[in-house]
This record gives sequence, C-alpha cells and structure tokens, in this order.
Amino acid sequence: MEYFSTGEVSKKLNVSLRTLRYYDQIDLVPPTRKEDNGKRYYTKEDIVELEKVLLLRTASISLSDIQNILQHMTIKKTLAIHHKQLQSEIEHLQQSLQFTNELWNTLELEGEVQWNHLLPLFSKEHQAMQEEQKKEWMDQLFTEEEQDSLNDQLPKMNSDSPDTTKWINLIKRIEICLDEQKSPQSKSGQLIAQDTLLLSEETFNGDEQLAHKFFEARKSQTISSSLNLYPVHPDVLSFLEAAITYYETNSQ
Repeated sequence: MEYFSTGEVSKKLNVSLRTLRYYDQIDLVPPTRKEDNGKRYYTKEDIVELEKVLLLRTASISLSDIQNILQHMTIKKTLAIHHKQLQSEIEHLQQSLQFTNELWNTLELEGEVQWNHLLPLFSKEHQAMQEEQKKEWMDQLFTEEEQDSLNDQLPKMNSDSPDTTKWINLIKRIEICLDEQKSPQSKSGQLIAQDTLLLSEETFNGDEQLAHKFFEARKSQTISSSLNLYPVHPDVLSFLEAAITYYETNSQ
C-alpha cells in the first residue's frame, strides 16, 4: 500500500497542515497510519475522502454536516455539488469580466478610472444592488417588449463588442468638436449626425419611438446612472441633438 506524508498531502491538495491535523482531531478524515513519533501517513483512499470534504466546504457546508453526509456521499451527489460550485464560479467570473470591460471602456472615454470604481469587482452585493436598481428604472420607463429589445440590441459599457466601440468613438468625436469649438452645423458635426442616425437605425431596428424614448432617458444623468449607462456629459448630448436636428431639417 502506498502512503503519503502530511506534507505531501498538504501540497497535493493545497490545504494547510493545520487543517489536516484538525480533521484528524475531530475524526473527520484520520490518516490510516500513525507512528509513535507523531508522523501521519495517508492512503489514496484517505486523500479521496479529503477531496470530498474540501469539495463540500466550497459549497459552504459545515464540518458537522459534512461528517454526517460523508458516509452517504455518492458519485452522483459529488458531481452535482461540484457542478453547482463551478456554475457559481463561472457566473462570478462573467460578472467580473463584464465589469472589467465597463471600466476599460470608461478608461477609453475618460482617460482615467478612480480606484474606488474597482470595488464592485470584489463585491457581489454591490453588483446585485446595481442590477436591482436598473430593473426598477427599466420597469418605470419601458414596456416589457421595449426592455427585451433594448437588452438584446443596446450596446453596453460592459461589452467589448464592435457596436460599443462605435458609440464610444462617436462620443470621442463630439468631444473633439467641443474642444475645437466646432458647431453642430459644421461639416464634422453633420458627419457625426449622419453616423449617429445610421448607428441608431442599427441599434433600434428602425423603431424611432423607442430610440426617442431612450434618448430622452439618456439626457437625465440620474436615469443614465441608474440604468448603469456611461454618464455622457450634457454638452455632448446637446451638441448631438442640435447636429441631428440641423441635419434632418436640411436633408429633407
């Protein structure tokens, strides 16, 4: 029979020696072989039992409950618990990836991100609160059908899609016009208006009423923040609105 020392098991399972000793003390997973000098040795079967315990611990099951269920632990139950844990980890990673994309796009627009903006990366509670607040405002402003349409088509700051990049670049172009004191009626302003209408057509599938409702909501800093949208400066929105109005008036 092959034996493994506590040090080998500790390294193999990435668990501390103190934890192994504690599991032995409470008779949760005692090593098969104990020598008079205090050294302990585990078999492959012992290691399997330890792996079961560690898996159950990731599911936030108490040691006392683990002790009660270990004897009845089937392969199917083990896989079910492992599957649930992996799903939870995947969801958390997806949320973190989306938020990282959001910060990246914000950095692209603003040139900087404050450290306090990184906190939601480590807080599931903050992310859940943002989603709940967003849902409340969406229910107030849009019908269920409109919400479905927006969720499917609207570019998101937490996405790295080409459509999101197009809208970010559009905002940058408007900011350049403002810095250079170009008017909405200028050639640059009119090209921006034309590109915005084309992007809007793609984004809202030609639904002008929904596009108008969304733009009106977008003009409110409070609503934009609650919907978890990038807070566009009022000057940018004013420039865009004036450019589009002039373009539509003179293109008829």
